This record gives sequence, C-alpha cells and structure tokens, in this order.
Amino acid sequence: MDSNVPGLFLLGSTHRTAPLEVRERLAVPPERLEAIYSLLRDKVNLPECLVLNTCNRVELYGVAKSETEAAALRARLLEEVGRLHLLEPEELARYSFWMQREEVIAHLFDVAAGLDSQMVGETEIFGQVKDSYSDAARRGAAGPVLNRVFQKSFQAAKWARTHTGIGRGAVSVGSVAVELATRMFGDLERSRVLLIGAGDVGQGVLQSLRNRGARNVTIASRSLTHAFELAVKHECVAVELNRVPVQLAQSDIVLCALSAEAPVITRAQLVEAIARRAGVPLFVIDLAVPRNIEPAAAGLENIFLYNLDDLAAVANENLKNREAAMATAKQSLAEKANQVWSALTQR
Repeated sequence: MDSNVPGLFLLGSTHRTAPLEVRERLAVPPERLEAIYSLLRDKVNLPECLVLNTCNRVELYGVAKSETEAAALRARLLEEVGRLHLLEPEELARYSFWMQREEVIAHLFDVAAGLDSQMVGETEIFGQVKDSYSDAARRGAAGPVLNRVFQKSFQAAKWARTHTGIGRGAVSVGSVAVELATRMFGDLERSRVLLIGAGDVGQGVLQSLRNRGARNVTIASRSLTHAFELAVKHECVAVELNRVPVQLAQSDIVLCALSAEAPVITRAQLVEAIARRAGVPLFVIDLAVPRNIEPAAAGLENIFLYNLDDLAAVANENLKNREAAMATAKQSLAEKANQVWSALTQR
C-alpha cells in the first residue's frame, strides 16, 4: 500500500448499532476519559487519537503509522476496549462498526452536520464534536491528520446547514423533550417541573421550558452553586441533589439530564412518590446515557417514563419532509470528504 496513505480509522458504537442498554455500558464519563486516551496512546501506541463521546455514540478516531497497521489494529482494539467496558471482543464487535480511509471522513462530516444523529438534524452534536476535538488537542493527542480532518468537518457542517436546507426545522434534545411534555400537559405554566442536571443539556432543556411558558421550575444538581446560578438567571428554584426524592412527589414533570454512572432515581423512590401523590400521574423524561432512572421503574402505574429512544421517534416524525435536503447534504458532504482524503494522500 502507498506509504503516503495515512492509517486513518474509526471504531465506533452508536444508536444505529447498539441498543440503549449497551450504549450505557460503553458510555465514557469524564472521569474515565483519561483511561481511554492512555489505552490508545500508551498501550496501542497510536500517534494520533480522539474520543467522541455523546449520549448516543462513542467513537474512537485514530491514525496508525500505516494503512496496513490500521487494518491490523481492529482485533486488538476490540479486545482492549472491550476489557475496559467489561465486554467480550465478540460482543463489542456485534454492537460496533469499523471504518478506514475516506469513509471515516465522510462519516465524521455527517456526524458534525447532525445527519447521523438519532434526532436527525439536532444542533447539539456540532458543539460536542468541537469540544471533543479541543479536548484531544489539549491532551496533545490530535496531530496533523486529525487536525485537518476535524477542522474540515466544522467547515463542512456549517456549509451543509447553510446551503442544503437541513437546518430548517432543526431540533435539540431539550426542545423535543419539552414538546413531548407540552403534548401531555398542554399549557406548562401551571405545571410543576423538576429538572435534574445543570450541564449543557440541562441548560438547553431549561431554556426550552421557559420558552414554552413553564414558570414553576426546580433545578437539582451535584453542584448547588451551579444550580443556583442557573436558577437566578431563569427565575427558578435550586435544591441539592439529595432533595430529589422529596421533590418527586411535588412535581408533575421530571426531566433528567445528569451525567452519572448509576441511576439517581430508583424504582422505590418513584413508588413512594406516586403513593404520596394519591394516584396523580408523574411524567418523567430521562435524557441521560447511562440512564438517570432505574430501568426497573418502567411499567409502574401512573408513571409515564420516556427515554432518548422515545424522544427520537417524536423528533423524526417529520423526517419525510426533510429527506430531499438530507440526500443532497449527504451527497455533497461525501464529495467534500473525498476531496479532503485526496489532499491528505497527496502530501
């Protein structure tokens, strides 16, 4: 193979390849991110690597010393990454995908533009890709190939949203969650809302709540200071995370967007909350991966529990109206990806 061809590859798992319960196991919380980078840099000896970790995808981008070496790395990565997540290599292979060469670039362009998202056209992914790249650059893990590929992905995503129409009717996780709550309750002004999590997703949810008229909102977060700052800005109430069990019985709508490795609301807590509500239903939307709500809570009487997979169905209801714009965008982005690959191989 041509020695000028970079060994660009991608090992990934997304909503397209893995169910929610597997995506939970593969999720990389911030405190475990260094372990992934140490594995890729120190154990696998990759000159360049980048980890893209969002609610619905974990993707490991790498550049091996050659294209031949990249192809040979797949089995080893399945073993090493599987061990890190307590998955057998065969199981990880079943729920993941492997790409090389220009296919990686075309995929990244689709991801950054929101075309590969579970909620097609969603807007948060662009910022998440940029943040992942910035993190890799700070760590010194992104080199000349990944620098060029990711910078080009930002340009391609902006171009697609401006010129192909995929930006029309764009959605966000927060807007879809609040749309679902509005369908259930109508006017949110009289609804008592509990928002768990004050990070980027939580802030987006809160803005959507305020835009839809919600006035009685309580915010719970690990950091009371962070929750309080957000509450002051939006004229809400902030409480400590340990107050959540009490707040459940006092809320009509609960939206969970906390980054946590284990559930923060148990089945038993929801059973107690419903008992205290005298049969009045509780509407709960879990926006986190891993999930914030114990899965065993599904099916409880008077608990209406939704997760990200459910929200995707709502977000993609009008997908047929955007199919032409999506096809145009994907074709244009594929052409741009081929141009980037050609430039990389002609250095």
